[in-house]
Amino acid sequence: MAAFKYISLHYIKYFLIILSALVMFLVGFDYMGSAEKLDISANLLLIYFVYKIFFAIDMLLPLSLIFAMISTKIFLIRSNALVSFYSLGYSRVDILRPFVVVSTVAILIFISLHSVSNFARADEMAKNIRKNAQYLSPTRDLFFTYKDKFVYFSKMLPLQESAEDIRVFSFSNNSLKEVLVAKKARYLNDAWHINAADIITKPDKIHFDSLGIRVTKEQNLRILQDFRPKMLDQVYEGKVNFTIKDAIDAYMLLSDQKINTDVVKSSLYKIFIYPFFVPSLVVIIFFFVPISVRFLNVSLFSFAAIISSLIIWAVLFALIELSSHKTLSSEAGIILPVVILFLIALRQWRRYRLAT
Repeated sequence: MAAFKYISLHYIKYFLIILSALVMFLVGFDYMGSAEKLDISANLLLIYFVYKIFFAIDMLLPLSLIFAMISTKIFLIRSNALVSFYSLGYSRVDILRPFVVVSTVAILIFISLHSVSNFARADEMAKNIRKNAQYLSPTRDLFFTYKDKFVYFSKMLPLQESAEDIRVFSFSNNSLKEVLVAKKARYLNDAWHINAADIITKPDKIHFDSLGIRVTKEQNLRILQDFRPKMLDQVYEGKVNFTIKDAIDAYMLLSDQKINTDVVKSSLYKIFIYPFFVPSLVVIIFFFVPISVRFLNVSLFSFAAIISSLIIWAVLFALIELSSHKTLSSEAGIILPVVILFLIALRQWRRYRLAT
């Protein structure tokens, strides 16, 4: 228990130091490249920095956990604490356990942060502030299908949960039946509410004796049940930074309509599967480290471990991007590499546990 607490505290300390350093570097580097475009108020600039910090944490937290493990292991070796623990009867698995537990808990917290919209969509919001001086830019000319209808929004404001210049086209037997025309709609109580609308109805058969096209006025209409504005914005604009709830809702909705769900699945796998490469890589690197500086060139090992971690992280990140753009299936691009790392780590764990 004493070893677990001692190692865990040092691991957490190094993790916080490394994460803070990497985040400040990324945010500072971004600001140097974007300073000319950030001609905005001090309040918006501060909010921009907050969103960039969230984005940097989202990108760098897994990598920081690995770097922190390497730093902690080097500290234990140089201070001879590792040799002391082994001489007291602790096994390699006992020393490894704090790293695995702490990194897994950190990953679970990291995953839970994706239920918060401001965290999951931080990069998108920061780009909107830089480009448009506002959090979320309106989505324009949005045209999509929903169940048996075609819907057009001239402008949608996800943050205000409203839309302007709406057209809803209804079909029957592959023929246009009616068109709903409204100036504004607002999302309330799990549906889009329209205060006033014109409904243009076409007769089933057009001939000389038919009444022709009818225009009626309707009030207090409800359309697009359970189709939330943020989900609309994400799905039909092709964005991939979903919150957990938005991603699950989008997957269920698109599945019901038999629409391709590859982008949404990729987003879900990125949230729930990808971060777990960290505990696996921690286990793999841990068992390559000797117990004493007499058997180790510390500088060479640190360099090799950091470069190897960066390469693996970069490959995984590239595969995620390929999966998000449908170049590669999300199963092959996200799940398979994480499973391979897990199997290698499991083999290492079992090998050294049986040896002790």
